[in-house]
Amino acid sequence: MRLLAKFNLLLFAVFALSMAVTGFIARSFLRQNAREQVIQQARLMMSAAGGMRTYTSKQVGPLLAEYEGKDNAFARQRVPAYSATEVFSYLRQDHPAYTYKEATLNPTNLRDRALDWEADVVETFRNHPDQQEIIGERETPEGPSLFLARPMAAKPDCLVCHSIPARAPAPMLATYGPDHGFGWNANEVVAAQIVSVPTSVSVGMADRAFKTLLISLAGVFVLTLVLLDLGLTLVVIRPVTRISRIADDISKGNLNVPEIPVRGSDEIAQLAQSFNRMYVSLVKALRMLETE
Repeated sequence: MRLLAKFNLLLFAVFALSMAVTGFIARSFLRQNAREQVIQQARLMMSAAGGMRTYTSKQVGPLLAEYEGKDNAFARQRVPAYSATEVFSYLRQDHPAYTYKEATLNPTNLRDRALDWEADVVETFRNHPDQQEIIGERETPEGPSLFLARPMAAKPDCLVCHSIPARAPAPMLATYGPDHGFGWNANEVVAAQIVSVPTSVSVGMADRAFKTLLISLAGVFVLTLVLLDLGLTLVVIRPVTRISRIADDISKGNLNVPEIPVRGSDEIAQLAQSFNRMYVSLVKALRMLETE
């Protein structure tokens, strides 16, 4: 096997090993970065929901309370949970994979009733009072999704409507009935705010970035290999080939070959100088033998 082929084979092996290590690290980094982006989206949605709840309780609620006092009606729009859920339902018209729910074990509005996996999240918060956030992943009809959940405890002022039916406003009982949404205890975790964000978009972007990175590295490797081969041919292969050809001629008895031109002071130049000295010494020795 020629020297250049050996060099290319060695370089290819080093590149393949480097690509494997780089690919593993880069893919892990890009996937982790994509997951962090999804988590940030989920936290932004959670903050937006909190802002909606605060706006409803501080501004919308007092206005609708006056309306309820006049008409003896129950305005669901003044309930922070209802307001936040409704706003996100409009968001889902354009982005159906993004969801927000205040999953409740015993809700007043049955659409907030926790599903099995949501009930498990609520129970986790109930069993671990110090835990304030849960992040997990699950499969949905729209594809893989990341969910972020935070506990919701019953505040003392919530018990006006959720302790026993007898204390609840009559309009609320007329709207939702007396069979659910009661029996809450102060400071007890009764629900969990859960936002779900699809991971397919961010993961797809990470995979495309990973593919682009590999293609770019492969392109750089090919260009580097071509330039190295060119440099190796000019600096090493060609001078060594010339020395080899002249040595072959001398071994066949041809002593009328020119000396090798010496340029520079690197190892190839030193090899050429040594070869020239050996050639001159050999010629002198053979001529001395001929004259005896």
